[in-house]
Amino acid sequence: MPTHSETRMLPYSPDQMYALVADVAQYPQFIPWISAARVRSVTPEGDHAVMLADLVIGFKMFRERFLSRVTLWDGPRRIDTEYVDGPFKHMMSKWQFASPADGGAGCEVRFEVDFEFRNKILQGAAGLFFHEAMQRIVRAFEARAAALYATPVSGTMG
Repeated sequence: MPTHSETRMLPYSPDQMYALVADVAQYPQFIPWISAARVRSVTPEGDHAVMLADLVIGFKMFRERFLSRVTLWDGPRRIDTEYVDGPFKHMMSKWQFASPADGGAGCEVRFEVDFEFRNKILQGAAGLFFHEAMQRIVRAFEARAAALYATPVSGTMG
């Protein structure tokens, strides 16, 4: 079962990063290997909301659709994803977005993922590039944040 976790400090607010990761419908625009996304529903449930979303992942000849339950916790700025249906035996991910402990600007982003494919061949192939793939996905979110939230650099034209 591959697992991956990492923590990054980014120069964006926790609210900005939370909104970016919660916008599942936009994933095909910037995340490698996600070719389609469809949000089926978003249901408020007290202090959180539950989203059901279909994602299509593709790599070379492999193309699979899977359904996820995404729990959006606005207050603590946390997003939990659970696998519902598709090619995995199980899949879970967690995102947490917090202000830096030192009170400075920016956002501490924590990401964890754990999954296993049902198909042993796919699982073996995934194990070969899993950590690199997860790092590419995290970098894709960073690049998307830079594109969405970049502030213009002030200066003089000469």
